[in-house]
Amino acid sequence: MKTAAMSYWLMKSEPASFSVDDLQGRPRHTEAWDGVRNYQARNFMRQMRLGDRAFFYHSSCDEPGIVGLMRVAAEAYPDPTQFDARHHHYDPASKPEEPRWSLVDMQLERKLKRVISLTELRGHEKKLPGFRLLARGARLSVMPVTPAQWDYILKLE
Repeated sequence: MKTAAMSYWLMKSEPASFSVDDLQGRPRHTEAWDGVRNYQARNFMRQMRLGDRAFFYHSSCDEPGIVGLMRVAAEAYPDPTQFDARHHHYDPASKPEEPRWSLVDMQLERKLKRVISLTELRGHEKKLPGFRLLARGARLSVMPVTPAQWDYILKLE
């Protein structure tokens, strides 16, 4: 039986809303990655498989950058916040029998020894061809990373 190759991802979060330290403080360092409301980012999460790895990226902060390593702890399932009218991620067009939005559970492997900043990554752009984070207008909160990009970025730590 052939197993599928591991995939790699980058997942953004604003640290004022949810940070790597918040994830580290959760039981088993695991949390549902909820609130994704972009169809392409949602579709990427639906492709994630148990054990896939991801960079935890802090965005919209003083020093945007990669701050941690995570692993997919549960594959995509319906995001319950879409059905809760009191929640800020509520989507009145989404129905339980036909959910629009999914989430995955992510488990922190470790915080990085230092932040690998967006500025630093831009300085390595030639060594990271096709790295979506560095593309103009790269606003997706979830994006794929190639194995070569993953390995190169880890060596920057």
